[in-house]
Amino acid sequence: MTILEILRPLTHYSFHLLLPGLIAYLFFRSEWKKAWIIMVLTLIVDLDHLLANPIFDPNRCSIGFHILHSYYAIGIYFILLFYKKTRIIATGLLFHMYTDFQDCLWMA
Repeated sequence: MTILEILRPLTHYSFHLLLPGLIAYLFFRSEWKKAWIIMVLTLIVDLDHLLANPIFDPNRCSIGFHILHSYYAIGIYFILLFYKKTRIIATGLLFHMYTDFQDCLWMA
């Protein structure tokens, strides 16, 4: 196993689980714990992977492939940033897309 094969999933899942806590603390300080939980719960967007065949492919870039990882969906997530009631969810979804995009760069 190469160092890249170790670092790639470690980085990916750290970005999905740990960095949202830092983002929550920096941008939603008064309710950072709630924001962190909500941002981690945005992982539910990965349910669109169930529509793919195979469901999991470690060498597939999710961005632009899965419906909830499409550029249209990302545009909607961006629009949701402008509404206070959906801002934390939008932040979590956009950071999720950023994380998945970073994973795509490992494949390049």
